[in-house]
Amino acid sequence: MTGAPKSDNSPMLDVGHRVRKYRKQATLSLDQLARLSGVSKAMLSQIEQNKTNPTVAVIWKIAKALNVSVADLIEISGARQRFQVIRGEDERYIFINNSQCCIRTLSPLSLEKDVEFYQLDLQPGGSLDSEPHFQNTIELLAVAKGKLEVRSAEQTAVLHTGDSMYYGADVPHVITNNNKSPARAYMVVKYR
Repeated sequence: MTGAPKSDNSPMLDVGHRVRKYRKQATLSLDQLARLSGVSKAMLSQIEQNKTNPTVAVIWKIAKALNVSVADLIEISGARQRFQVIRGEDERYIFINNSQCCIRTLSPLSLEKDVEFYQLDLQPGGSLDSEPHFQNTIELLAVAKGKLEVRSAEQTAVLHTGDSMYYGADVPHVITNNNKSPARAYMVVKYR
C-alpha cells in the first residue's frame, strides 16, 4: 500500500499525524522510534508526512514501540464500538500477504492489546516465524484444513485438520506447512 490516501473515509488518512503526536508524547526522536520499532527512519518520516500508506504490519510495529494500540494510530470508524462487522474484502485487515503466507486479522484492531484473532493461510513450504511476544502471551491454533507443524521454544507438534493446541508465544515460535497442499488455521493470541 503506497501513495497518499485518496478519499476522506480512508482509515489511514491521518495516520502520520497520529504517529507524530504519539512519538512526541513519548519524547522520542525519529532515530529512537526507528530503533524501537524496526521501521526505518526514512519510512517513519514518509509516514509522518502522509506520503505513504503503511501496511498494518508496519503500523503494528510502530504502535508496539509507542505503547499504543493499532486502533489509536488508524482510528477506524467504529473501532471502539461493541458491535462491529469486519468485511472479508477489507484490505485494512490483511496483516501479512506474500506468496507463502497470508494472515488476515479477524478481530477489531481496538482489541489488539488484549486478544487478537487471525486466519492463517500457508502454502506448501510456507512458514510463519515469530519473535517472542510479551511475557506470558499464549497462542491458540486450530487447523481448519491441511496439516501444520508448530514449534514453540524446544517443543514441536504436528496438527491435522480439526486439531487444536495452545502454546507459549513469549518465546520464538514457528508454524510451518511441510506438506504438498495449502493449509488454513485460525489463531488467537491472548496477552496476559
